Amino acid sequence: MNPRGHAIPLQFYATAPYPCSYLPDELARSQVAVPSELIDTRTYSQLVQLGFRRSGQFVYRPHCDACQACVPVRIPVDAFEPNRTQRRVQKRHGVLKTRLLALNYDDAHFQLYQRYQAVRHSGGGMDQDGREQYESFILKSNVASFMAEFRENGIVRMVSLIDQLDDGLSSVYTFYEPEVEGASFGVFNILWQIGLAKQLGLPYLYLGYWIGECRKMAYKTQYKPIEGLIDGQWRAL
Repeated sequence: MNPRGHAIPLQFYATAPYPCSYLPDELARSQVAVPSELIDTRTYSQLVQLGFRRSGQFVYRPHCDACQACVPVRIPVDAFEPNRTQRRVQKRHGVLKTRLLALNYDDAHFQLYQRYQAVRHSGGGMDQDGREQYESFILKSNVASFMAEFRENGIVRMVSLIDQLDDGLSSVYTFYEPEVEGASFGVFNILWQIGLAKQLGLPYLYLGYWIGECRKMAYKTQYKPIEGLIDGQWRAL
C-alpha cells in the first residue's frame, strides 16, 4: 500500500541463475519486486514478513529451482536473553559511543568499509567496491533507513545500516574494524540492535537469511529464541 491507502501494482520476476554466494558449486535465483521506487516502508514491511530483503534499492528473496536452504530469520526481542558469552561481549564493548545518522556520505565510514571488505571478503567482489558502489549499496533506500555509528575514543569502529519496519528493525548490513584483537563487534552490534528494537517497542529484529550448511551463517542461531519462515509460517527454530 502507498501512504494514501491505494494498492501499489507490484510485479515479481525471477532472475536468471547465477553462482550462489553461500553454497559452493550451486546456482541461485532471486525473485525481485518491481518497481522498487514504489516500495515504501509499509509495503516493504509486508514483503519482509514474506521473506524478502533489500540490497540498496533492489528488493528480492531467494527463488532457487531445487533448493530451499535460505531461511529468513528474526529474533522476538522481548523473549531474548543473552547467554554468558554475549554478556561478556556487551561488557567488553560497553565503551562504544553510538550515534544514529541519516544516510549521508562520510569518508571515515567509506574507508572503514573498504578495510572491512579487504580483510573479511577478499576476492568476493565487494572488496573492489569504489565510492559509487558503496553509495548505491549503503546510502540508497526507499524505506525508513538510518545508520548507527559506533566510536571508541573518537575513532569509528563500526557502522550499521538498519531499516525500521512496521513490526521491527531489519539489520541490513554492518561493517567494522576487521583487525582489533579480542573484538566481537558483530556480536555486540546484534545485541545493541535487539536493545534498540525493545526501546522502540518493536517486537522483532530481522536478520536476513540463515543457511544451515553455511558456516558464515551459523552465528545467527546463537541468538535465542529465533524464528524462521518455513513453508510460509514463522516458526521457532
